[in-house]
Amino acid sequence: MLDKAYRGQCAAVTVHCTNEAERRKRGLTLFALALGSFCIGTSEFASMGILQLFSASLGIDLPTATNAIAAYAFGVVIGAPLVAARLNRRTLLLCLMGLFILGNVLSAVATDLGMFALARFVSGMPQGAYFGAGAVVASYIVGPGHAGKAFALVMTRLTVATIIGSPLATFLGQTLGWRNTYFTVAAVAGLAFLALWSWVPRTEALHGGPVVQELASLRRPAVWAMMLVAALGVASIFAVYTFIGPFVTDVATLDQAWVPIALALFGLGMTAGNLIGGRLADAYPARGLVVGFGSALVVLAVLAAGGGNVWVLLPALFGVGITMMIAIPTIQVRLTGFAPEAPTLMGAMNLAALNVANAIGAWAGSLTIAAGYGLLSAVWAGFGLTLLGLLVFALILPKAPQLAPA
Repeated sequence: MLDKAYRGQCAAVTVHCTNEAERRKRGLTLFALALGSFCIGTSEFASMGILQLFSASLGIDLPTATNAIAAYAFGVVIGAPLVAARLNRRTLLLCLMGLFILGNVLSAVATDLGMFALARFVSGMPQGAYFGAGAVVASYIVGPGHAGKAFALVMTRLTVATIIGSPLATFLGQTLGWRNTYFTVAAVAGLAFLALWSWVPRTEALHGGPVVQELASLRRPAVWAMMLVAALGVASIFAVYTFIGPFVTDVATLDQAWVPIALALFGLGMTAGNLIGGRLADAYPARGLVVGFGSALVVLAVLAAGGGNVWVLLPALFGVGITMMIAIPTIQVRLTGFAPEAPTLMGAMNLAALNVANAIGAWAGSLTIAAGYGLLSAVWAGFGLTLLGLLVFALILPKAPQLAPA
């Protein structure tokens, strides 16, 4: 009897140890994915924080310097369909992280705008595919029925990068030079590569699916309509974020030490908005987007009118971040609903659309500034783009019942 009880206790201990080991493995895999996401998000948003630094170093004006930011965004768009490759997701993640490291090293050593823009394009190519492939691996790790949670786990690290990574990288650029920002990102990405190599499981379960099945979803007009809404509506984030440095130092006449603080406030708003938007997207088919875009228009108008006052500027930056991010989870839910058989590609294409927004926002803001309307005119440019995105969304509602508000 005692021997039987003893064997039972030993079996229980063995099961407990096995469960602990499995949880530890899952945690390390998710950490590796998160570290890669953090690096990618930091590289993207830090470029806007050091816009003034690399434009002065390369001998170009601010509107011209935004071409490098647009180049990164186009790299994301071109690279997003790579997620449809039949490569094992582990192999794909490693290849993407290697390409990302190369792009950031090239960014650090660039000697003119042409080389720098090309380097930023290369840096951007892995982003959409990385988040799509990362969501697949995360779904495998957390188990069936938790795909939404898996995507959120990967995406949350992008918003965390706007709170911690981008401000720190900006501070680093201000103190040690902008080139060291990219060298540091490349170094941390090297650690992410090693983590992915060590902790993402080697399994046939992560092999890519049929390419034709994934890409077939792109033939649906509703997918492109939703991506158009995202590209236009979210552009105001980047019309503002791109020029936060000049807003702080030239409009509000604060010391450059305030720039990382302003970036962090914006990032806090984005993170809070992502959490709120996720709940709205699950509960209502369209309300998150309407509420997000609508409230963002109010905050943008306040920022454009009173951004010269620090007590208006800083709260408004937080407000733009929170209101715009409320809309983004709804965009992801709608895209996945239009192509349920290709959720990974839809996640990548959502990021591609957001980076088109990046390019459009930076471009529109640079146009109004170059035309002599002042730095805050970039905010009005973003206002117009978000309003247009909201109008396009309203126009497609009658043709897409899935988008009708609850």
